[in-house]
Amino acid sequence: MITVLLVEDNEMNRDMLLRRLQRKGFEVLTALNGEEAVQMTKQFLPALVLMDMSLPVLDGWEATRRLKADAATRHIPVIALTAHALPAERDRALEAGCAAFETKPIDFPKLLAVMASVQK
Repeated sequence: MITVLLVEDNEMNRDMLLRRLQRKGFEVLTALNGEEAVQMTKQFLPALVLMDMSLPVLDGWEATRRLKADAATRHIPVIALTAHALPAERDRALEAGCAAFETKPIDFPKLLAVMASVQK
């Protein structure tokens, strides 16, 4: 079973995506902010991280930078999830180290395809 860390502070978005991922056979861990995301990634070493970019405590951009700066976690792909669809936001996420960028509302079949592609 593939373990995914879902980092999302919005309860409705988190619960919806959590259930859909579980139905597809993923083991899903959840974090509510960037600080928790960094700690949980180091502790559990998930196969990939789905990271909301607008988070409390520590935003998704900085959390991704920290994961990519750490030898123990830099190999773990991070997919940015954001409501900000501007090209500059995409560039910012990729510069922080994200492997891919998906806008909300999430196109679930597309997200699954992106998740599969970044794990190769």
